[in-house]
Amino acid sequence: MVNVEDNFKAIQHKIQEACQRVNRIQDEVTIIAVTKYVSIERAQQAIAAGVHNLGENRLEGFLTKFESIANQANWHFIGTLQSRKVKDLIDNVSYIHSLDRKSLAKEINKRANRKVPCFVQVNVSGEDSKHGLPPEEVVSFVENLSSYANIEVVGLMTMAPHSEDQSYVRAIFSELRNVKEEIEAKKWGHAPCHYLSMGMSNDFEIAIEEGATHIRIGSKLVGHEYD
Repeated sequence: MVNVEDNFKAIQHKIQEACQRVNRIQDEVTIIAVTKYVSIERAQQAIAAGVHNLGENRLEGFLTKFESIANQANWHFIGTLQSRKVKDLIDNVSYIHSLDRKSLAKEINKRANRKVPCFVQVNVSGEDSKHGLPPEEVVSFVENLSSYANIEVVGLMTMAPHSEDQSYVRAIFSELRNVKEEIEAKKWGHAPCHYLSMGMSNDFEIAIEEGATHIRIGSKLVGHEYD
């Protein structure tokens, strides 16, 4: 049986160690519990253990859990978001991690009645299976979002390939950090771009060493539905 509280403590300890290795402050790292494969009850266990941020990648799962848990957590939508589904979640989501095209930005801006914090998704590895903009298109994409009053680009997001080659994974995260710093240096009002959403159960320590501020942890924190 999964013990979410013990898992949370173990992850916090690994975060602390990773931060110490690169002289970072542990409080700079936000843990998002990815609850897409678990029940409402397991998500509630995460909240009870002290997790304040939950991540869902499908609208149906998001709506089901939000209906039961609602304001007990900050809600992050971390999956591919179809423009036609924006209207169903925009009032309840705290962050969107998958802004990757103009049509989606247009719909978010249209449907929102507030400024929505968004991460622009970047496909650093270039894998066909992953969504996101190529790194060389990110700066101009973000610049062109200045006319969307209801969008604030708070950072960038990526997923590294599942690879045993840690140096390759590190290079992916490092490249995203470089793009983030380029945007951050421009000091655009609509795009402070202070955050990096990168790192999952298998690579979050490397991500933290490369500057991650938001890590998305599923199996190592909340397990799977039948654990």
